[in-house]
Amino acid sequence: MPIHPLPQFEEDLKADQEAYAKLEAPKTVVVRFGATKMIGEFPFDLDVKPGCGTKMVVRTARGTELSEMLTSTCPNSGCSKSVSRQEMLEYIENSGGRDYPYFTDGKVLRIATVEDMNKQSAMEAGKIELIRFAREVAVRLEMPMKVVDAEEILGGERLTFYFASEERIDFRPMVMELAARYRTRIEMRQVGARDEARLTADYEKCGQHCCCKQFLKVLKPVSMKQAKIQKATLDPLKISGRCGRLMCCLRYEESTYDDLRKRLPKKKTRVTTPDGPGLVIDTQILTQLVLVELESNGERSAYPVESLDGGAAVTPTKGEEYDEEEEGPRGEAGPL
Repeated sequence: MPIHPLPQFEEDLKADQEAYAKLEAPKTVVVRFGATKMIGEFPFDLDVKPGCGTKMVVRTARGTELSEMLTSTCPNSGCSKSVSRQEMLEYIENSGGRDYPYFTDGKVLRIATVEDMNKQSAMEAGKIELIRFAREVAVRLEMPMKVVDAEEILGGERLTFYFASEERIDFRPMVMELAARYRTRIEMRQVGARDEARLTADYEKCGQHCCCKQFLKVLKPVSMKQAKIQKATLDPLKISGRCGRLMCCLRYEESTYDDLRKRLPKKKTRVTTPDGPGLVIDTQILTQLVLVELESNGERSAYPVESLDGGAAVTPTKGEEYDEEEEGPRGEAGPL
């Protein structure tokens, strides 16, 4: 029995085809490339009209490699998903500035062909053998390193090995042996625990891809203070990510918690409640509630911060010590 498309679907398809026919080829595109998901804005002088997600072969400072189109940055493309160059630069500035892996020295060569995709898949499949051989060389040369990943680019101009080590290493003997086997330029890049997770990790406890692998480009330090302010559990097993360090997502709500905390009175300060004056005993950041001990009868009640007046600081009595920020273990770990 033949399947006939519904009329409304045919009309929608026709409208999409007409809108696509009016589009012009973009002049500049933003692509993502490399194992560490670097971002490049490259000129595009082809006649085709690519869309987001299109696989492209680009020439970068590293050589010829496969990339994925993210958006276009020119107004003549006519695509609703394109962004202005100013918007892109503002996003980069807010996401790390100079530390953001953004490059402009490159060019789009062509839309990836079936042969390009098959070659890339073959290189991905051969990555395990590259890592295995590099680890064997490191063990034979007695180098205190752990080879965590290998990256071969489409043009074959360069082969990059990523390794983790707690000390600086003279890896020139290893480079010579690897170059003799693979007959190409060898690059050794030392990475930390967070970058190792970015290269090798997959999913986190939340069920989503690791943030460092999915979208984070600049991995900023995270401190135990941020976990204390958010009332997160201080169990290292529950607040540590795949890298063994504090999870990057602890930074996401930091500014919100800071703003909400500034609205609350400090502990051991006098405030005026609808039931009379009292002393602040505790506060809740998210609910914006203040636990107050009334001076009249000594009862403790919770009040919204909007209903309180005053907040003059009170000096603790002798032998009484309190933390003006948040209750929690004494001592604070530095940024990890």
